[in-house]
Amino acid sequence: MHLLKTIFKSFAVIYLIFEFGGCSGQKELSSLHSYNLDTIKAQRFDMGKMWTFENPPKKYFKEEYNFEPDDSWFEKAQKSALKFGGGCSASFVSANGLIMTNHHCIRGIINKAANEDEDFLRDGFMAKTAEEERQIPGLYVEQLLIVKDVTDEIINEMGKGKTEEEKIILREEKELEIINRNSAEHDSLIFKIVSLYNGGKFSIYGYKRYDDIRIVFAPDLRTAKIGGDYDNFTYPRHGLDCAFLRAYENNKPISSPIYFEWNEEGAEAGEPIFTIGNPGSTKRISTIAQIEYDRDVYYPAYVKYLEEVYDAYLDEVEKTNADDYNLIAKLYSVGNSLKVQKGAIEGLQDPILMARKKDFEKKFRHAVETDEQLAAKYSHLWDEIEASRKEAAVYSPQLYAYALPSFYQSEYFLIAERIIRLADQLELPEESRSKSYKKENIDSTISKLFPENFNEELQKKLLIAQIDFYYERLGEENPLMQNFLNGRRGNEAVEYLLKNSGIETAASVQNFVKQNPERIKKSDDPFIRFTVDFKKQYDALKIKNNKLQAQEEINNQLMGKALYEVYGETIPPDATGTLRISDGVISSYPYNGTIAPPYTTFYGVLEKYHAFGKKFPFNLPSFWEDLPAEFDLGTPLDFISTNDIIGGNSGSPVVNKNLEIIGLAFDGNYESLSNKYIYTTEANRTISVHSAGMIEAIRDLYKLNRLSDELLNGKMKE
Repeated sequence: MHLLKTIFKSFAVIYLIFEFGGCSGQKELSSLHSYNLDTIKAQRFDMGKMWTFENPPKKYFKEEYNFEPDDSWFEKAQKSALKFGGGCSASFVSANGLIMTNHHCIRGIINKAANEDEDFLRDGFMAKTAEEERQIPGLYVEQLLIVKDVTDEIINEMGKGKTEEEKIILREEKELEIINRNSAEHDSLIFKIVSLYNGGKFSIYGYKRYDDIRIVFAPDLRTAKIGGDYDNFTYPRHGLDCAFLRAYENNKPISSPIYFEWNEEGAEAGEPIFTIGNPGSTKRISTIAQIEYDRDVYYPAYVKYLEEVYDAYLDEVEKTNADDYNLIAKLYSVGNSLKVQKGAIEGLQDPILMARKKDFEKKFRHAVETDEQLAAKYSHLWDEIEASRKEAAVYSPQLYAYALPSFYQSEYFLIAERIIRLADQLELPEESRSKSYKKENIDSTISKLFPENFNEELQKKLLIAQIDFYYERLGEENPLMQNFLNGRRGNEAVEYLLKNSGIETAASVQNFVKQNPERIKKSDDPFIRFTVDFKKQYDALKIKNNKLQAQEEINNQLMGKALYEVYGETIPPDATGTLRISDGVISSYPYNGTIAPPYTTFYGVLEKYHAFGKKFPFNLPSFWEDLPAEFDLGTPLDFISTNDIIGGNSGSPVVNKNLEIIGLAFDGNYESLSNKYIYTTEANRTISVHSAGMIEAIRDLYKLNRLSDELLNGKMKE
């Protein structure tokens, strides 16, 4: 009955969309009608529902759901939620420091806790006793305890500056002063200044940090992410993307009396549910000129390169018969970035979405320009920002080449960077060097210049991709490229570079760095020479870009202030990697000529496993061939809802109005990839692991009664 009700309500929603011509901004609906784009209007929540805890939407919750949470409700929601080291979210789910987050949030670090003969990505991890819980080095979580508005202090200080650069310096100095003042009052907390509305408002947040975090349970990578990149950002999904850890202090589990209790039943369609987490970054306040710049200049800069990098990793994964799980984890990270970039481009090419954004800007700008006081302060912003983006578009291709993230680069370039950094440090007096380069640590640092488990074939493929990227972004006639390769490409370029380099192996690197620092930096080694010259060009371009960015940063701040003055807190600020609460409901949507099921079950795991011939990335561990009799395959595993999330929300608890866990957010569908710029509800969905599915797997599949009992009872057994 529960499922039938949900499906009925979903069909009712779809009927209304079709019957009354709702504008979805999604391809499935955009293609059904021929719209006059001039008649498309912005919708009430286009700017999203990422509400801050300093200004929660109590009135809206009352109007929308007949639900009036009080201050204690929001305090519990705030203090039960956590900011998870590495850019994710998490939450306390027991009184003994038990933490819930996504498997993919620890995917890159879980094996730091493994012994030499262990692989937790391949086999998962299960602590059957407290003594077996294993610390993950370097991992921490932060609990938000203090939130205070400091807007007036910072804005008044910035007003003393005569130039954009001076204003930014004064702002940074004032922020540091406020942080130091609060740190003196609360020396056990870590304070951070948070900019809201692009700097139209400022808050200071005080966090309690826990840095002894131990793994309790994580499924294997195959079960957590069945379907790999094929299923990433899609729906229906069947992933057990969860992990449970525990915070310790003084070698004992902490006491966490404020936590989310567990609701094994989940929620019904139409029932208000809330995600509470730390969305990373949205750009919904952006002007049309800024959005078009991202669509036409920023995102296209990386797509082709990421496709080549992805293919290089995929080739290596297939060569190893998908047995190297660290390699698979890297493949998934690259694939995730690639889908984000391509999905954003596709979303911003949707004329319906862009028409809604243009209508909002038209109304916002009109409100400013027809108010004498607002016009005097803000009417110039749109034209100045447009001019800034046009100027940036001229040199951005080169800038993006210089700023290529290290995660996607070939190790050959990174080795060269590390060697040059070593030479720079060795030229300094001992007392001025960074810790890693002091005498007691220098041998260890040198030993790490060349990475362990170096995959030469993979690195050659990545080198070819990076060379192609530099040619595309910098141009073949660029003196830097001529001196580096003189037109050589592909395997010819790789052969030339490695033949003439002294840093291509661990042994050669150890020998190379025996030279004095000056000779290292003046070396004829092609990677060293290129990196040194590359940095010079980058530094020169950064000076130009920093000046432009300083002007646009001030204009963005003024735009945020204008938005706040016109709309107040009816529009939430863009995401800033800090705690937000988002409301929504479980709801299906039309796709691919059919309808998405609101829930999936464990039956779907076996369906994909067998339908794809048990081959990567739909392969599973052998225990899926002989499941326990008590394991109920019909249990809900994943579900979809209209909650507003973005990267950084991974690991966010999904709760009902009683602040009980009913799910764990882990992804959005493909239709959500324009969510950075606009929030829609017609087909944009958050995907979460169901509370019932997690308990069913932990208790009846993995036989971890100790953990399932703690989740259901809210405390460890003594």
